[in-house]
Amino acid sequence: MQRNFQTALNEAELHREIPFPKNEFENRLLRIREAMVARDIELLFLTSPEAIYYVSGFQGEWYQAQSGRAFTPSSGVAVHLNSDKTIHFETPSEAVLTGIGAVSEDVRIFPLESRRDGLPFILSELKSEGWLSGKVGLERYSSRQNPTIAEAYKSGFENEGCAVVDCSDLMASVKHIKSPLEMAAMRKAAAITDIGMTAAKDAIQPGVSELEVFGIMIAAMAKAGGEISGLTPPVTSGFRSNCLHALASRKTIARGERVVVDLSGVFKRYHVNMARTFWVGEPPEDVAKLHDTSVKAYDLIAELIRPNLPVFELLDAVKEYYAANDLLEDSYWSGGYELGIAFPPDWVGAFIYDASISKPGDCFKPNTVVNHECNFFGPRATGMSATIDTLFFHEKSAEIATTFPRTLEGLCL
Repeated sequence: MQRNFQTALNEAELHREIPFPKNEFENRLLRIREAMVARDIELLFLTSPEAIYYVSGFQGEWYQAQSGRAFTPSSGVAVHLNSDKTIHFETPSEAVLTGIGAVSEDVRIFPLESRRDGLPFILSELKSEGWLSGKVGLERYSSRQNPTIAEAYKSGFENEGCAVVDCSDLMASVKHIKSPLEMAAMRKAAAITDIGMTAAKDAIQPGVSELEVFGIMIAAMAKAGGEISGLTPPVTSGFRSNCLHALASRKTIARGERVVVDLSGVFKRYHVNMARTFWVGEPPEDVAKLHDTSVKAYDLIAELIRPNLPVFELLDAVKEYYAANDLLEDSYWSGGYELGIAFPPDWVGAFIYDASISKPGDCFKPNTVVNHECNFFGPRATGMSATIDTLFFHEKSAEIATTFPRTLEGLCL
């Protein structure tokens, strides 16, 4: 990795494509440092794909979270309380990608001979900057780094005299509130979500496999500028539709079966989630009745949602509606979770709400995005009546993000 690599690295900046203007990232760092002041943290070393992307715009396909021991998840971005810059540490393998896709101006590439373990280099560089003192925040509640590497990094910083704390909640609180540019990206993701669901509906017919439907909807979203989502979107049919989180399989769809599609449109890594239920042929009366009754809860939700809406006001109203319509006993889950930046293996954000998790005083803050799940087991083991929508809470208003109908539509009649 010398002659041709160096040529490519030198030209990388000429091909730079960043997801947002630089001042967006500068504003994000200001908010992060305000949160660091409140928690008396001097240094953050960020290693989750979401946090790295949030502060730098860097994104890739491989983060070593589940790789063999020779490939350690070492890279990350250091944010210091008293510095306007960040230090972006990367492996030589991703040096060109960093030059193409990150706003980071101070990028330090691990020495080639020690690229498999970046910790000694990171500690040495941070020490030379005078950044190794006080409290250091690591993202302990993340799949990256894995437990073994996370413990090594904790020990490494502690051996330098730092007090290590978990900064996962700090980053979650900062990312929870979206900027205007983030909300605009999510609006684009919502349009892609509608496109994907329309393509799935059009693909469903007897003799077509779940995987074929999956492939067609993914292709439609990609053509519209959509990206791969943080979860593999499920397509399930027949008895398999009783399982909300099953992967699409080679099973062929048959007449007289339910089909459930749960997907997220993605734009600039921002997710908007939707699930819909279809029936191949004419749906049975009892199946249609349960579904059509359940989705009317969204009429209530559309009237209720507003910025700073107390979570329990929404949950209690929905529960009361379900109880009045004899649906409570068949409920799979009533609640939802935050959406935003997500990389595999998940798109479920940090803010989760339901009657067992939420606390009095919790509310849907302005400039936040969540989904809401309305999922019920259908009669006679006919599968899940699954309906999920994404809610946008703006500064002065709120809305349901997507437009695809919720009715249980009979297909191929």
